[in-house]
Amino acid sequence: MLAEKIGAKLLTRGWRVAVAESATGGLIGHKLTQVAGSSRYFWGGIIAYDNVVKVQLLGVRAETLSRWGAVSAPVALEMAAGACRALGVEVAVSVTGIAGPTGATATKPVGLYYLGLATSTERYAWRHLFTGDRIANNEAAAQAALQHLLDYLRG
Repeated sequence: MLAEKIGAKLLTRGWRVAVAESATGGLIGHKLTQVAGSSRYFWGGIIAYDNVVKVQLLGVRAETLSRWGAVSAPVALEMAAGACRALGVEVAVSVTGIAGPTGATATKPVGLYYLGLATSTERYAWRHLFTGDRIANNEAAAQAALQHLLDYLRG
């Protein structure tokens, strides 16, 4: 199970993790906390579904939202970095996306997600396009975020 492997890596490093979630609405945090003992490394999360929450709690710049839109790599990066700061952790992951069935634009289809990861010194973002329904897209995004986190922790 990904969450168990992530927990073991975090404990080995002595790190804590936080999440900043939009489209997935807390699913990544839920998956991480299904592991017994996760309170030793899972610090918490911010579900920033609305842009106001992204700005006020995660420090996403209004300029970034205006220029790139909420579903973008720059926003995912700022969300992850904001979660690190707000919750005082060593690593955070973020997700923003269009779960569907509505919300698509000409340039941003249903199933488009951007995932972010941040530490105090590094930031990464990944673009994913999933082709399921709303539930399947969110599940795929959460799994991908956990896989990126595990890959990072493995070096």
